[in-house]
Amino acid sequence: MAALIIRIPDGKRERLKDLARARKQSVTKLFDEMATVLLAEYDAETRFRARAVRGAGKVKRGLQLLAKAAGEGKARRRPG
Repeated sequence: MAALIIRIPDGKRERLKDLARARKQSVTKLFDEMATVLLAEYDAETRFRARAVRGAGKVKRGLQLLAKAAGEGKARRRPG
């Protein structure tokens, strides 16, 4: 595990200490959880952008697939 030194205003540091105390965890654990959330969001955005590139120019086909999944154009069965 690596150490990370950051510089933040004293007021923000105190608020983070208060938050960590309220959650009954250390400031280190608080930062670890924040980093996990930020990285998960970054990974999701990266996957979304990659899919957007792969799907560029395929709007018509995408709409056809959505219609097929929704069962449009076919007789629907009644639940019985």
